[in-house]
Amino acid sequence: MTNLSVNLNKIALLRNSRNLDLPSVIQAANTCINAGAHGITVHPRPDERHIKYADVYALAEILTVEFNVEGNPTPEFMEIVCRVQPTQCTLVPDAPDAFTSDRGWNLLEESDCLIPIIQQLKDLGIRVSLFMECDLAQIQRAQEIGADRIELYTEPYATAYRTGNVESVFIQYANAARKAQSIGLGVNAGHDLNLHNLGKFCSIPGILEVSIGHALVADALDMGLFNAVKQYLKVLSNTKGD
Repeated sequence: MTNLSVNLNKIALLRNSRNLDLPSVIQAANTCINAGAHGITVHPRPDERHIKYADVYALAEILTVEFNVEGNPTPEFMEIVCRVQPTQCTLVPDAPDAFTSDRGWNLLEESDCLIPIIQQLKDLGIRVSLFMECDLAQIQRAQEIGADRIELYTEPYATAYRTGNVESVFIQYANAARKAQSIGLGVNAGHDLNLHNLGKFCSIPGILEVSIGHALVADALDMGLFNAVKQYLKVLSNTKGD
């Protein structure tokens, strides 16, 4: 079964609209854990528009499941990750003013800056995942520069699913996952996955983890956070991707 890591960014975004700790990121994390989530993901950005740096430290103190901290490896980001030492650090090439993550790494141009960063994280025992698109040459390069996993950027898949033209795109993701696995990389996935498109995507063999936030929190408005997590876990448990 593919693991579910719940991204808490949108919980923090709602909290930050008022000067109250409501909803509580810590309480939300505990609810997700109690519902059976395998991990918690946060993506602190420089402007702290949702997850604040203080949240990362607070979550690290209480989590009993895997902690995945994702973001662009700026000096500030690296300082907090090296202090917290999460289970996994997912490196994402998003610009400071990016509305949301919108591309994977171009490792044919960006490898040199990542090599020492990856090594620094691995020296601390942190698993390193790179946010990647389905380019097979880029995936090969991810392995060569020391990544442990890749996270496939699934927005193109989600868009194709919505428009009913998913099969050719789905094949690209299946091929990308197969390539990564053949060279020893673990495969995660995330971005715009939801209750409708998740099952098909995770029919790709060997997807280790999905990180889901926006859609899950939106579903939680209707069914509650605990039940939303349960529904995503149900989809994953019913998906044959082994």
